[in-house]
Formats: sequence, C-alpha cells, structure tokens
Amino acid sequence: MPDRMPTLFVSHGAPSLLVDQDPTFDFFKRLGGILPRPKAILCVSAHWERHRLAVSGSPLPGTIHDFYGFAEELYDMRYPCPGDPALAQSVQKLMTTAACACDIDDTRGLDHGAWVPLTLMYPAADIPVVQLTLQKGAGTEQHLHIGRALAPLRAEGVLIMGSGSATHNLREFGSYPLEARPQAYAVEFEAWLFEAIRTAQEDDVINYRSRAPHAVRNHPTEDHIWPLLVPLGAAGAGATGGRLYEGYTYGILSMAAYAWGL
Repeated sequence: MPDRMPTLFVSHGAPSLLVDQDPTFDFFKRLGGILPRPKAILCVSAHWERHRLAVSGSPLPGTIHDFYGFAEELYDMRYPCPGDPALAQSVQKLMTTAACACDIDDTRGLDHGAWVPLTLMYPAADIPVVQLTLQKGAGTEQHLHIGRALAPLRAEGVLIMGSGSATHNLREFGSYPLEARPQAYAVEFEAWLFEAIRTAQEDDVINYRSRAPHAVRNHPTEDHIWPLLVPLGAAGAGATGGRLYEGYTYGILSMAAYAWGL
C-alpha cells in the first residue's frame, strides 16, 4: 500500500449498470485492480443528503434499494460488506475539528451510489465501507472543505470515493437509448471538467456553474456533482487529477471516473 491512498470520483450511472454489462461495466470490473487495495472505503454518494452531516456507523450495513422501475433481479442483490464503526468515529472527529457538525447513524445502510459500483470493484465485499452524507444546500466550496478535512484518512489506508455523475440531466433521461451517441452539450461539459481537473483549476470546479459550458443543463440539481468536490478537496490544493474512464450511457450521462494521487 502506498504512503497515502489516492482519491477517487466515479459516475455510478443507473442501477441497471449491474445487468447491462456495457463498457462501463467492464471498466468497474477492472477498477478494483487498478487502485491500491484500501483498508476501508469512505464513500460520499449523491443519494444521501442531510442539512447536518451524518456518517454511517453500522458494523453490518444493509443494502438499500433506493430506486424504482428497474429489473427485478436488482432488488434481490445484496452487498454484504462490513462497516467500520471506528472509522465512522474518526470521520466524526475530523468533521468536528473542521467546524462541521456530524452525527453517527448506526442504522444507515449503503445506497445504490455506493453498493452498485462497489459490487463490481470489490465483488468479495470484504473491505469495510462507511458512507458520509452530502450537506444539503451547502454548495461546492463547503464540500471541498469537507474533503480537505478528510485528507488525513488517506495515510490510514482509507479510499475516499465520491460517487455521483459527471453529467446528470435526468430531465432528458429516456430520450435516447442506452448506446446512443453522446449529446454535444454533455461531451463539452465533461471535456471542460476534465481539463479543470487535469490542470488543478480548483477555482474553476468550485465555480463551474458560471464558468463551464452547459453547466445548468448538465446539472439541473447539484447533488451528483458535489461528491466530486470531496475527493478533489482530499487530494490537496494544487493536486492534478487523471481520467480513468471516458464513456456515456443514454446519450446524456457521462460515466467519467477521475483519480488524484494514483
């Protein structure tokens, strides 16, 4: 294991990723082997959001099927990984030190933003997983601050993983089939985002909504881009990132994945 774990952002796509077996499926199957093996994973998913932060503290987190209208087999899937109550306490302490009030939720399981990609990345489900909420209404700069505060966990073998989507316009979801040619507005936004990550233009990412092309169309709501700010912040000021994967589903969802410190 390296002195510090890299940080990671993945676009988790629809839950049907697990049954579609498209090129993104193949990427996630490879991803666990690309990364150094972590002692634990701290996941910040787009699908758990609170005004006051919370971290999951269950020793055996359940699998939450927080989606509707998908293939029946998805509702039968479980990801039986252990939790890590000690890591949850460490996260709470780091958040408190950073002036971010944070509760421990001993009953929370893993939502699909966590367990869907992890099912492919680490199918043995033998790495402890803890989830931290987004802070509802807090904005990009606050989520970068949260990431900065979590950075010491990297030296303890913890993989800090944001799970959202590089583009996420669900208002147009269903307008195109799974393998449709990607729409230009989505491609232009992701290219801009990657360039900002590649060249460590942190201020651009914080202010993406006014600086990026088609920002509001790609992110009508911000819940799927805020998870990116956490691994970006944990990577440290001036850290350059790389793109591990580039691809699209349904013409509008970028499935891009980025890593820092890899």
